[in-house]
Amino acid sequence: MNMKANYNAKITKEQSEKLKKVKHLALDMDGTIYMENDIFPFTLEVLDALRSNGIGYSFLTNNPTKSVEDYLSKLHRMGIKADAGNMYSTPIATIDYIHKHYPKVRKLFMLGTPSMQEEFIDAGFEACADDSNDVPDMLVVAFDTTLTYSRLCRATWWASQGIPYIATNPDFVCPTDAKTILVDCGSLQKCIEAACGRKPDKVMGKPDPSMLDGIMDRNGLKADEIAMVGDRIYTDIAMGHNAGAVSLLVLSGETTLETALEVAQEAKTNPHPKHWPADLIVRDIKELADLLLEAKK
Repeated sequence: MNMKANYNAKITKEQSEKLKKVKHLALDMDGTIYMENDIFPFTLEVLDALRSNGIGYSFLTNNPTKSVEDYLSKLHRMGIKADAGNMYSTPIATIDYIHKHYPKVRKLFMLGTPSMQEEFIDAGFEACADDSNDVPDMLVVAFDTTLTYSRLCRATWWASQGIPYIATNPDFVCPTDAKTILVDCGSLQKCIEAACGRKPDKVMGKPDPSMLDGIMDRNGLKADEIAMVGDRIYTDIAMGHNAGAVSLLVLSGETTLETALEVAQEAKTNPHPKHWPADLIVRDIKELADLLLEAKK
């Protein structure tokens, strides 16, 4: 028996009241609106229904290797209508964070793909060369599939010099079906820390709340007016909790119903659980949209 396919949410009055306030959905992508490269059959219908009823949405990703344009191209190939205003990635969140908290920073030494670095340059920053004389105002470390040894060494040197240091995401590996391990940003952070003792001053990406904070700033929303929707408890739901937003777990991706219920049960008896439960568990975004629109009647 496929418990995910047969699961139907039982919504309480309190949950309905939370949904009633929601004006915007922050949507995880893989496992929530599609699986790898295959869109769910209900996704386009759900997005149309949200737009028709004045509910906004943004797409989120922790993966900084592709640009916003790359992700929009993928969404467009699936038939999803979206523009840059609908997309929020860790590089964009990092750019917004630097502008807000380090307004004088201009020169960056970056570990990141060329497309990621272009996003920072387009936002008004200058990329520093792998040169000890080209001193940056800040170090930015990301998942870098084009990484060279000399640039890793240079990044570690700049970290050792005490300049501001931000990482785009905490992931140690990037999921893949290939017979390899894709070393992600969190592992690069550990490498730098082992070599010079320095941790980042700030790690962006889920479960840090900065991405949701950025979407709220962009759309003029309060925390109870935005819902984080995703299939992972330890990233998506954790970020929603950390931002004080509504958190909605879909069972269309990684998390099983059994795991979700175990997390919810632990939270009832433990004031400091390992993982925070979602405000609502739903089968998929189709069931979520039905409940959301019903709550707003």
